Amino acid sequence: MPVYSFEALSATGDTRKGVLEADSAKAARAQLRSQALVPLKVEPVSAQANAASHSGNSGRRRQRVFGATALSIWTRQLAGLVSSGLPLERALASLSDEAEKPPERELVATLRAEVNAGAPFAKALAQHPREFSDIFVAVIGAGEQSGDLGLVLERLADDLEEQQALKSKLIGAALYPAIVSLVAVVIVLFLVTYVVPQVAHVFTSSKRALPLLTVLMIGLSDGLRSYGWLLFLAILSGAAGARIAWSRDSFRQKFDAMWLNLPILGRLSRSYNAARFASTLAMLAAAGVPILKALQAASETLSNRAMRSDAQDALVLVREGAPLAAALAQKKRFPPLLAMFARLGEQTGQ
Repeated sequence: MPVYSFEALSATGDTRKGVLEADSAKAARAQLRSQALVPLKVEPVSAQANAASHSGNSGRRRQRVFGATALSIWTRQLAGLVSSGLPLERALASLSDEAEKPPERELVATLRAEVNAGAPFAKALAQHPREFSDIFVAVIGAGEQSGDLGLVLERLADDLEEQQALKSKLIGAALYPAIVSLVAVVIVLFLVTYVVPQVAHVFTSSKRALPLLTVLMIGLSDGLRSYGWLLFLAILSGAAGARIAWSRDSFRQKFDAMWLNLPILGRLSRSYNAARFASTLAMLAAAGVPILKALQAASETLSNRAMRSDAQDALVLVREGAPLAAALAQKKRFPPLLAMFARLGEQTGQ
C-alpha cells in the first residue's frame, strides 16, 4: 500500500505532521478527516523524496539520513521494540511516527511499506546502500533466517556503539598532539618570518662572529621571505601529486604496508584494524552468517589496504579448505593473538 506524508490541522489549531498508508491521496485525506484533522498537504513519500533529491544545487550530493551515532541509536530502539514482541511492521511504524526529521521519517516509512508489502527486511534495507552497509544488511538477513531478529539487532547495536566509542577514543588521542603540532608550526613560522627579521640587524651590525645556529636562523628567515612563494608552490604541487597517487590502489597498498612498520602509529593502526576485523567476524558468525561470507564482509571493514589484501588471501585459503586459524597465521600483518583465538574457537566449536 502506498505511503503518504501529510500535514494537517487539528481541532485546536495545532499543525500535525506524519505518514500514513492509503490506497490514494484522496483516501489519505478522507482518513485524516475521519480523525478530525484538516489536511493541508498530502504527498506520496517517494515523490517527496525525489523532489528533495532534485532541490538545491545540482552538483550537491544528497546527505545521509543516518549518521553513525544516529544509526546506532535507531538500531538500539528497533532492537528494543522487536525484542519486546512487537511485530517488525509495527515497530517501524512506531519509529516512523517518533522521528523528528522528515528525511528520517520518510526513510523509515518507506522501509515499513516495503516490509508490509511482503519484502524481507534485509532486502528493504539493501535498497538504501547509502544508509545501510553490506554488513548491516547481512546481519539483518541472518537474523531473519534464524528467527531471532531481536537478539541480532541487539548485537548489531552493541557493535555500532563499540565502533563509535573506539573512534571517539582514537580521535581524542590524536587531537591533542595534532593541535600542539599545529600551534608549534605556527609559532615557528611567526618567529622566523617576523621576529627574526626585526632583530637580525642588531646581530649583523655588531660585526661579531655569530654562532652557527643564529646564522642559520637568519638565513632561513631571509630565504622564507624571499622565496616563500616557491615553497608554497612546491607544497601545492606535492599535495596534488600525493592526491593523484593516493587514488591508485597500488600506491595505497604500498603506503599502508609501510605505515604498519612505523613504531607507534603502525602498531596502533594494526591493533585497530585487527580489532575491527575480529569484532565484525564474531558478530557475523554469531548471527549465523556462513564463514566465507562473514570473512568477505569482515575484510571490507579494514581501512588498511595491506591488511585487507591479507584478509582476502586468507579467505581464498579457507575456501580451499584450510582452517581459519592456519590461514590467519600465514598473514604476518595480523597479530598472532588473533590466530590463536581463532584456533581456540575452532577447537571448542565456538
